[in-house]
Amino acid sequence: MLSYQHAYHAGNFADVHKHLTLYAVIDYLLRKKTAITYVDTHAGRGLYPLEAPETQRLQEYREGIWPLWQARAGLNDPLLNAWKEALTSAQKAPASLTHYPGSPWWLSHSLREQDQLRLFELHPGEHEQLSAQGLSPRAQRVFGDGLAGLEAMLPAITPRICVLIDPSYERKVEYQEVADTVVYTHEKARHGVVLIWYPLLPSDHHLTLLTALKESGVRKIWRSELLLREPGEQAHGMFGSGMLVINPPWGLDQRIAAAMEEITPLLGTDTRYQAEWWVRE
Repeated sequence: MLSYQHAYHAGNFADVHKHLTLYAVIDYLLRKKTAITYVDTHAGRGLYPLEAPETQRLQEYREGIWPLWQARAGLNDPLLNAWKEALTSAQKAPASLTHYPGSPWWLSHSLREQDQLRLFELHPGEHEQLSAQGLSPRAQRVFGDGLAGLEAMLPAITPRICVLIDPSYERKVEYQEVADTVVYTHEKARHGVVLIWYPLLPSDHHLTLLTALKESGVRKIWRSELLLREPGEQAHGMFGSGMLVINPPWGLDQRIAAAMEEITPLLGTDTRYQAEWWVRE
């Protein structure tokens, strides 16, 4: 099933949570000169005009990036300000929020000469849009299954690897498929940094993913969640965003927590942030 298109949800609160975490991870990895292979298993279009008909249909960015943009002059957190400056560079006019950059944009704009980027996208329309984006020439765009593609390219040829796994979870089996791929990746690249996004829905299907990874042989996992509202407040729809980070860089938890202290009040009085560590001895 390939009906999902992220343009309908671009810039929502889950994107803020996901891409701020990704940005913080990349920022840490770039402190060392050794080469990195980045892999984005579900790339999407790369850059989303907020005036596009799909994005305007739901306007989810108004509960996500929009209030942060409106408050940008008063932000104090160093990580959040650095992320804001990068976001500003994606706009057609610096004073206006015209576009929201997806993960291919964030990854591509961090590439150095020694780094590589593999962007997988299986939806033909999304891949066509991604192929038209003016990304770094070192960004290789692949029309294909990202989970299978990731497994096929392991072990990476560079000393370090950073993977973002961000499916639509249209099929319930994707939760287990992601867990299986993460375990395999960890076996082949034990020190690799892997980020996994998951939605918080009333169905609680994400528990399949969490349980599988918690019971796996992965030694260190950091979990964070941004809840826009409490689960019981609606019968359907996403009420929260979850991130798992395998082998998180030092200090990631503190940097994200500090940024979230400024973000959560801007997203609404019911918004809250929570995080925890899973560490196997």
